[in-house]
Amino acid sequence: MVESKAEKAEVGREDADEGKEEMEPVDVPMKVFTVEILRLIKDMQLQHGLRHGDFQRYRGYCSRRVKRLRKTLNLPQGDRRHYKKRNVTLANLEKPDSDERFLHIPLMLAERTWSYAMQLRQESNTEPRKRFHLIEKLRKSCVYALQLQDLCSSERCDARTKLEAEAYSAWIHGSLHFELALWKSAAENLKKAQVIYENLAQAMPEEEQTIYRAKVEELKPSLRYCAYNVGENASVNDLLEMRGQAGLLGNLSHLVAQTKAESMEAFQMTEWRGRSVTVRPEKVRLFLLSIQELNKSIEKAKDFPAKIEMLENVLLDCKDAIAAIKDEIKQDPKLRQTTTDGGSAGLIGIQYLLAYMSYTRLKLTLERNLLLVAQAKLTLDDPNVAEKTQLAGGGKKTKPQDLSRLYEIILQNVTEMQQLSGLENEASYQAEMETLSLSFRAFRCYYIAITLVAMKRWREAVAMYERSKKYANEATNSKTPCKDFDLRTELKQLIATIEGCKFSAHAYSVLEDDTADDTVLFGKSQKSSKPLYERLAHYKEDASLNSRNPNVFKLIPEMEPIPAKPLFFDLALNFVDFPSLEDKIEQKAAGKGATAGMSGFVKGLFGWGGGGANK
Repeated sequence: MVESKAEKAEVGREDADEGKEEMEPVDVPMKVFTVEILRLIKDMQLQHGLRHGDFQRYRGYCSRRVKRLRKTLNLPQGDRRHYKKRNVTLANLEKPDSDERFLHIPLMLAERTWSYAMQLRQESNTEPRKRFHLIEKLRKSCVYALQLQDLCSSERCDARTKLEAEAYSAWIHGSLHFELALWKSAAENLKKAQVIYENLAQAMPEEEQTIYRAKVEELKPSLRYCAYNVGENASVNDLLEMRGQAGLLGNLSHLVAQTKAESMEAFQMTEWRGRSVTVRPEKVRLFLLSIQELNKSIEKAKDFPAKIEMLENVLLDCKDAIAAIKDEIKQDPKLRQTTTDGGSAGLIGIQYLLAYMSYTRLKLTLERNLLLVAQAKLTLDDPNVAEKTQLAGGGKKTKPQDLSRLYEIILQNVTEMQQLSGLENEASYQAEMETLSLSFRAFRCYYIAITLVAMKRWREAVAMYERSKKYANEATNSKTPCKDFDLRTELKQLIATIEGCKFSAHAYSVLEDDTADDTVLFGKSQKSSKPLYERLAHYKEDASLNSRNPNVFKLIPEMEPIPAKPLFFDLALNFVDFPSLEDKIEQKAAGKGATAGMSGFVKGLFGWGGGGANK
C-alpha cells in the first residue's frame, strides 16, 4: 500500500515532535559569579610594578592580560587586517558555558587607563600639558568602570560582586571629579565608595576585612581635602544622606545582608577559646563536620581496639586537613608573615585555624594514648583478664613499666600542646596545660613506684609515692583545670590508693637488712649455700639439715692460693773470671801424638806402612 504525501508529511511531523520532546534540554542551574574586585586589583598592582610606583609597567601588564583574556575566551576584535570593536555584553554571561573571566576584561581595561592617567600625573609635574591627556584617560576609565558595573548588576553575579563593582565605579568617578576640582561630586563618590567598603568589611570574615579597611583608610585624606574645599557650611555626610534619599544607596543594606548570608554559607565558622575563625579549605570543613559525632561513635564501639582504630583513622584525616591549611599559607606570601604581638590575639584567621587544627590533632592523639592506657590497665589489675587475653592471642600481661612509658609519651604530647605557635603567651591556656601535665606526672610516678616495689627497692618506691601524691594534690587544687580532660575524679582515687601503698612500702623498708644476705620476711626464707658453722649467729629454717647430706661443715678444705717457687736467674756469670786451662790443652795434644806413634809402630810391624814397601 502506497502512502500519500500528506500522510508522510504528517508522520514526519510526528517524528520531529517526538524528537523535540526527546531532545528538550534539561534545566541547568544558573551560574552565579563571584569576583573579588578589590583583592584582585590589589594583588595585580603589587605584583606588577605599583609596589615601587611603576605605573608604566602595570599598564603594560594590563594590556597583555586583556589580550590573553580575549584569546582564551574567543572574543577577538577583528582579524589581522580589520579591526572591529567587541565589548563584553550580558549575552556573553548568559551562555551555559560562560566564564567569570568575561568580567575581568572591562576591569582590566579600566585599570589600564587608570594606570596610564597616574603615569601622566607623575609626568605632568614637569610637563603641564599632559594634564589634559590625564583627564581624558580618567574619563575613559570611568566608561569601562560603568560597563563593569552594568554587567555585575545582572542576576549572574552575587551581592558581593555587585557591591564591589559599585564601589569601584564610585572610586574611579571620584578620582576623575577630584582632578576636575568638582569637590562636591568627588566627595559624594568617594564617600559612597568608603561606605560600601566599610559595610563589606563588616559582612566579611575576619581575615577578609583587612583589605577593605585599608581601602577605607586610603580614601580618608582625599575626603578631608574635598571637605576643606567645599567649605565649613557643607558636610560630606549630609551630602551623602541627601543623595541616599534619592536612591543612590537605597539597596545598600539589602545587598550587605545578602553578602553576609552568602559569606556564612561559603565559609563555615568555628569557635575555639572564645574566638570565631573562618574555615575556607574544603578538607578542613569536611573534617570538622566528621568529628562532630566522634564521641558518640567511640562510645558505641565494642572494645578498645575498635576505638583506637577509629581514632587513628580520624588522625589521618586531621593530618590531611593540616596539610591543606599549610598549602594555602604557602600560596599566599602575606600569610607567611607572623605578627609580633604574640598570643592568639596576634594571629590572623588562617594561622589561628592552623593552631586550632594542630591542637585538635594533639588532642586526638592524647585520647588514643589514654585508650591504650585503659586497655593496658585491664591486663595489669585483673589477672583473669590477662589469662583470657593470652588465650585469645591478644598479648601478654602488662607490666607497670609499660604504663609508665605510655604516660611518658602522653607527657610529650602535652609538651607539644604547650609549645603551639601563637599560644605560648596566653596565660589561661598555659595554666590549663600545666594542670594537665601535673595530672599525668602523678600517674607516671605512681607506676614507676610500682615498678620499684617489684624490684624490692623500698626506699625509692616510698619517695616516688610521695612525689606522685604531691603532683596529684597540686593538679586537684588547681584553679584552671583542663576543659577537654577533667581528671580530678581519677586523681582523688589515686591519692587514696597511694596512702596504703606508701605505708606498705615503708614497712618493707624498715624490715630490710642491707648487711645480711639472708633475711626472713613474714615466715619466708631465702636459700643460702653457707654451711651451718658460718651462720650460727642467724636463725634460719633450713630443711636440708634433716636430710642425709646436711650442710653443717665442709670436711674438705677449699683450695687456697699459695706462693709459687721462686725462679733464680744467674746474672753474675757474665762477670766471673775463670782460671786458665792452657796446661790442660797441652796434655791433650801430647796424648794425640802418642797415639799416632803406636799406630805407626803397628803398621811397621806388619808391613802396612808405606815406607817399608818402598824400600
